[in-house]
Amino acid sequence: MNQNYKNSYKVTEKELVSLSVYNVGFQKCDPLYQWGPGIRDHYLIHYIISGKGYYKIKNTTFTLQTGDSFLVYPNTEVLYFADETDPWEYAWVGFTGSDASMILKATDFSTERPVIEHTPLGESIHRQILHIYDARGNEFEHAVEMTGRLYTMLALFMHGATTNTTQNSANSYVQKGIEYISSNYSYHITVEDISAYVGLSRSQLFRSFESVLGQSPKEYLTDFRMKQACYLLEHSDLSVTAIANSIGFDNGLYFSKTFHKMKEMSPSEFRNLHKQDIS
Repeated sequence: MNQNYKNSYKVTEKELVSLSVYNVGFQKCDPLYQWGPGIRDHYLIHYIISGKGYYKIKNTTFTLQTGDSFLVYPNTEVLYFADETDPWEYAWVGFTGSDASMILKATDFSTERPVIEHTPLGESIHRQILHIYDARGNEFEHAVEMTGRLYTMLALFMHGATTNTTQNSANSYVQKGIEYISSNYSYHITVEDISAYVGLSRSQLFRSFESVLGQSPKEYLTDFRMKQACYLLEHSDLSVTAIANSIGFDNGLYFSKTFHKMKEMSPSEFRNLHKQDIS
């Protein structure tokens, strides 16, 4: 009898902007079972429950085994396959969102070495992935529960990290800044307001955001507002002016210009395109 299996679940609506589960599952692979070469449009973490396999990224191949983890970065070509004699069994979770990059930078994953051997707290991480799977469903309450458990799983990777104190300090400042933005983006807040809340000068906040996220606080704030705008354009009948007011723009024309610059189409065109896609 073939003991191999695959259980997976893919979310059809990503409701949450900051962090949301894309897919989740677990699989015992056939010998030499392979994915790729190809790219994903989201982050994807695998935890190896048993067996062996190989993860190739760029010109480097990592040999991985029970208790190891590997991360697939968005839009990065990868290839991974199971060992011929001892094929791996793994659990995985894919996710997207504006918090993802910052959280992962507080773990031991990196673009240069996207693997963690002998993953600290590995069994707890495995259990959390299964908990995410157990919470699956396409109602909003399921999205919230899955995301909550995803935060818990990622926190376990952070607890086990050996990243330096300076970087952890920058992460904490950026996290505090993001908390302020997510709570106040609908008001006419400025970078100075964010700096005051975090307790850093504007230049210090800029350096922290650049080191962790690779973008300035102003760029992050604008991106966050545009993602909220996209959600409202897709899921509400609010006018463009009402949406502008709802995400902290007091000038509808400036909002439309900013939206067009980032999305290369007007808010109305974006809304019409989405309605065509789902019809």
